[in-house]
Parts: sequence; C-alpha cells; structure tokens
Amino acid sequence: MAAFAAMFPLVTSCNDTRKGDTLTVISYNIRNSKAQDGENAWDERKEATAEMLGKVNPDIFGVQEAYPNQISFITESCPRYISFGVGREDGLEKGEHMSIFYNSEALEMLDGGTYWLSETPDEPSKGWDAACRRTATWALMKDRDSQRKFYFVNTHLDHKGVEARRNGLALIVERIAAMNSEGYPMVLTGDFNVTPSDQALTDLNVMMKSARETASVTDDRPSFNGFDLYEPSIIDYIYYSGFADCTEFKVLTDQYAGKTFISDHYPVVSTLVY
Repeated sequence: MAAFAAMFPLVTSCNDTRKGDTLTVISYNIRNSKAQDGENAWDERKEATAEMLGKVNPDIFGVQEAYPNQISFITESCPRYISFGVGREDGLEKGEHMSIFYNSEALEMLDGGTYWLSETPDEPSKGWDAACRRTATWALMKDRDSQRKFYFVNTHLDHKGVEARRNGLALIVERIAAMNSEGYPMVLTGDFNVTPSDQALTDLNVMMKSARETASVTDDRPSFNGFDLYEPSIIDYIYYSGFADCTEFKVLTDQYAGKTFISDHYPVVSTLVY
C-alpha cells in the first residue's frame, strides 16, 4: 500500500485542551481549491477553516478533496497537526488527497497507508462506474496519554457511480475487518455521497455505528449545503466501533472568520469515549 506523510512544524497554535478519555473527531469535505467558486473560492474562505479547527480542537480529522496547498495551509495555521495522505491520481502528490490530520501532541501514528476503491486497490486506479479515482486513507494511532490504540479510516466515495459507491464501501468494510484482528476501536470518516437510507450502507451499519444515529446528543441538519445553490443533504459521516460511548454529534453550521460557508459541506464533529 502506498503511504506518504507530510510534516510542517510552523508557527501558530490551536487550542490545546483535551477532555480525559475522549476523542474528538471531524469529517470535513474542504471543497477543492481549484474549483471556480467566486466569493466562496478557497482563498476567500480558508481562514474560516483555521478558525474552526482552533475553536473545535479535534484530536483527529479526515478531509476530502484537499489539494497540497490546502493541506499546507492547515498545518501552517495549526502546526501541531501532522497530515498523512497521498494524491489519488499517482499515489504521491497529484490530485485530491483524502488526508488524515492528527494532533501530534495528543496522538502518535504507528502505521498507515492508502488504497484505491477499485478492482486493483493497491495501485492508482479507477473502479467500476466511477467518474474519478477514489481512495481510502488509513492509520493506526496511539493516544499518548492513555496508550490506547485505534484505527482511523478516511474516504470519499464517487459522486456519480452507483456501483463504485457500493463496491467501494464494500471494499472498505472488507479491509476494516481484515486489518483489525486485534479488535482495536475504529473510526471511519468520509463524504459517502449517499443519504442514510441508501442500501450501500447496509453492511457498514452491521459492522459499525453511525455517530449521527447513536450519539446521546445529536443533530439532524444536512451536512451538504452546496453554497445554497443545490439541495442540502446528509452525505457526510462519522462511523465508529469499539468505543464505550458516543456523547455528541454535531453539524458545524456556525460562521467562522465571518464567512457564511466554510465549504460547500459543513464539517461534522463527534465526541467518542474510550
């Protein structure tokens, strides 16, 4: 499996408060920086991302659609975060990254890699009826305080290919089962491009729990806002297994840095208890 880590130990800092035996997780489709979005283009809203991360202070988060300049901006703005991921086009830098970011003061990465959602998952490739190459990035993490280990997987399913979404998620489910023989807690984040009732989620719902559906305090707001140009929908997810509890799930619709939209998706955040 291809693997690539980028570290940018620069100057500013995000909030460093942690709450005991909990893990704060975000899934965030950042909207790629090459999109021609006018007043909602990346350069116009990137400070909103930095402000959101500083306020929410996730321990770990997965982004979708990120280009290298967006990854660099995050790690420069909040230098305690280390990013891990590869470009989906070549397994190096080219194309969108489904990167995992983690607070290096709170967590240590032990292992990780990337595979493609296709019939040839260990090489850059496009699967089934997909419009684009799609990947899943995974990491084995260790909490520095508790020494607990957990797996984290981040993905972005295809926006057009029905077979690609179903088979891609089936591949992720298969690989999650195979990789976790130790029975560690597991987190899966992503933009799945399906609503909660879609049959593509059937097997995943057997293996893992949706934070939105099971959190003690939850949120029914859509995660996709489309910059108010498209119908809003619920397509962004945090799934988990092996944790004792999920205390909160929230769609982050607040304004950050004075911007109405942080992206065409709102980040979703969840608090998991070991």
